[in-house]
Amino acid sequence: MKALQDKVALVTGASSGIGHATARLFAREGAKLVVAARRQAELNALVDRIVTDGGEAVALAGDVRDEAYAQALVELAVQRYGGLDIAFNNAGTLGEVAPMPQITREAWQHTLDANLTSAFLGARHQVPAMVKRGGGSLIFTSSFVGHTVGFPGMAAYAAAKAGLIALAQVTAAEFGAQRVRANALLPGGTDTPMAAPLVGTPEARAALSSLFALKRIAAPEEIAQAALFLASDASSFVTGTALLADGGVSINRS
Repeated sequence: MKALQDKVALVTGASSGIGHATARLFAREGAKLVVAARRQAELNALVDRIVTDGGEAVALAGDVRDEAYAQALVELAVQRYGGLDIAFNNAGTLGEVAPMPQITREAWQHTLDANLTSAFLGARHQVPAMVKRGGGSLIFTSSFVGHTVGFPGMAAYAAAKAGLIALAQVTAAEFGAQRVRANALLPGGTDTPMAAPLVGTPEARAALSSLFALKRIAAPEEIAQAALFLASDASSFVTGTALLADGGVSINRS
């Protein structure tokens, strides 16, 4: 039996990178998908690929910072598929990279809104739907940045991603008795469009890769496998955690 057979999953940030790879993996594992991002054309292409592969998916484009959009995504899952079992709150942005005193108030707020507030708004509507379903799994894409490593220039990003760990912990404590699990997934450097500015040259890629114990960055499909673990019953006794899938960057000193 497939790991997510007959489950309904919502994935944000699904137009590229980790979200795109995870949506395709969830569909292959039997889930019915609601995929979300800002770009409708890319979402449509994703849905076409999922359907071609024999899966089921529907797309709705919008801005995850908009609570009406967060609500609409859950309503779409309920109307189309009957409920919601899994939510991968993955959408985010690197934001402005600069020394902390040089980050503008506007850039700070934008980064927190896109990474942290958006996940809170999503969870506000996802959790009640999961409670009605008899339980579910929430996953928040956090980062080792702000948890085990403080990269210069990333104050806003680090603060937002660290906040997601706290959000997962409190959600897990509040709704565990109702069989809703909540966890933060902490990827390491991953070969995605968001990471492109950091690995734009062979020299930059080599320098970043050297920080990791595995001496490379991840493919999005590798992080998707970690998300699948948290989404599935394989992690049925896992909640409130910060799961590192970081290639050993947190422990590497060589």
